[in-house]
Amino acid sequence: METEKTSKQVIARAATILKIISQSMTGMNITALSRSCGLPRSTVHRMVATLEEQQLVINAKEGVRLGPALLSLASAAHTDFVTVARPAVVALGRRTRETVDVSVSRGLHAVLVDQYASDRELRVVSAPGTAFPVHCTAHGKAMLAAMGDTVLASLLPETLATNTPCTVADKAELLGEIARIREQGFATDNEEHAEGVCGLAFTINTGISGIYAVSIAVPALRFHRNKMLLLAELRKTQAEIESSLYQPR
Repeated sequence: METEKTSKQVIARAATILKIISQSMTGMNITALSRSCGLPRSTVHRMVATLEEQQLVINAKEGVRLGPALLSLASAAHTDFVTVARPAVVALGRRTRETVDVSVSRGLHAVLVDQYASDRELRVVSAPGTAFPVHCTAHGKAMLAAMGDTVLASLLPETLATNTPCTVADKAELLGEIARIREQGFATDNEEHAEGVCGLAFTINTGISGIYAVSIAVPALRFHRNKMLLLAELRKTQAEIESSLYQPR
């Protein structure tokens, strides 16, 4: 029993280290990594060395970052997530007749990896591969809310780019909004990224494959009168995707 307990502790610590590294834009030195995960520096150094032997991390002069073995696993998991989420995404798009986007977190950007495009004449559509700023989009802010406070402190600059008059460009104000997003479970974009465009989003943290967001992009003319209906449909989709991800296969 003691051996089993120790094994679980080692795995949990390794998972924590990998998650923290995955949220860093560049890499983290051992001291910063130790501070972020709340473990002694010697313990982190020893675990990083073991992870490096398995090519799960690379410990270079610029810091510790994810290694090729883990990136390969993440790539496979990325494809799996999009495939698993696709039926629910399509169903949401058909129910609402609005554009539904699936994005993955990449530092200060949310990258569009899948989309169900609205069939309406007035619609919001973006090209797959588009990178959106996280601080002024629904999917981006939902991703930020899924990150730890230490990660946010190092990731976000004090002053952020202003896209529209509605953009929150102050870091402290944005952090306050992120706290509210964590409480309510969804994020909103009220013409903060582009004038005339609004959105709602939630995230699913799939572990090694990163943080994903599913969002609805809606012209402002329809958004406010339909917001509660869209939110209800989005919550239903979240439950559908989580059920598909975590049920035995």
